[in-house]
Amino acid sequence: MAATAANFHTFLAILLLLIPIAAKGNSIFPPFIDNICEEVQCGKGTCEANQSYPFSFRCNCENGWKRTRLESEQDLEYLPCIIPDCSLDYSCMPAASPLPPVPYNISFFDPCYWIYCGEGTCTKNKTYTHTCQCNSGSSNLLNISAFPCYNDCAIGSDCQRLGIQTSRSTSSPSSNNNNDNNQATSFLPGEFTWITILLISAIMAFYK
Repeated sequence: MAATAANFHTFLAILLLLIPIAAKGNSIFPPFIDNICEEVQCGKGTCEANQSYPFSFRCNCENGWKRTRLESEQDLEYLPCIIPDCSLDYSCMPAASPLPPVPYNISFFDPCYWIYCGEGTCTKNKTYTHTCQCNSGSSNLLNISAFPCYNDCAIGSDCQRLGIQTSRSTSSPSSNNNNDNNQATSFLPGEFTWITILLISAIMAFYK
């Protein structure tokens, strides 16, 4: 009976600690924030960690790359930089699906909800990354599986300045060896995951 009471008090103490943390969004795990960019892949961009950003990071795109086909990406800075800012002729490809609206609940996230795979199908991976499986006749940009699939007819000649080659190009194609290491991560869970782990641990201690 005494052990049960002690476990209950432990559970209650941890619960009271977690409630204000969850409400205020303050981090008690600075090492996680410091290391978040080691887990995030931003495509043709660099990761910047900051608690003020959605999901505690954002992707800063290199010149010539963007995150989506939208004109404004202000609310989508956590997405990887996989869309080339060069001449793309979408008229020779099947019409793309309309872009989804921004969710009301920002905590909602599925990489394939946002990612444009062109002539391919998006598959969410276990590590919060995605791959674009290309249809016949198309291929991933830069031969990286996280990048969208395009037909050669859609890629303008000015895209070569970004390293994008087609069968019409005289340059040799990029290597496929880095496919698995270049999957773009669009989301990594932060404080909520750690809060959940602590809460489950407390419940297990209570019922021990």
